[in-house]
Amino acid sequence: MKHSAKAVVEKMFAAFSSGDVEKLVTTVSEDTVWIYHGTQIIPAGTFEKKEGVRTFFTNILERTEIINFEPHQYVVEGNTVVVLGSEHQKVKRSGRELKQKWVQIYTVENNLITKMEEFATSEEVK
Repeated sequence: MKHSAKAVVEKMFAAFSSGDVEKLVTTVSEDTVWIYHGTQIIPAGTFEKKEGVRTFFTNILERTEIINFEPHQYVVEGNTVVVLGSEHQKVKRSGRELKQKWVQIYTVENNLITKMEEFATSEEVK
């Protein structure tokens, strides 16, 4: 049975929430491209292939404590999934807390994420 594009993205989010980077990487294609446009605090970056996605998530999980990660709304059209969400994290080294609102756009082909593009804004929690 073919999974819906939304189900693939939800599976990836579940792996991220559990801290299972290897399970997360199984949801992306070999030639996937992840584009993070950056925020006021977090720098932009492009991550290519499974290894790039592994690096992207390993950096997040090693450097921050995720206090809250929440997808609020999914908009699905064909193989495109747009997710609006927010997160709250604590930087392990400095103790700074950040809140971020984001929009992530996923392209899913053959039950794998082939592209993710994220637009976000962040603020330091006072």
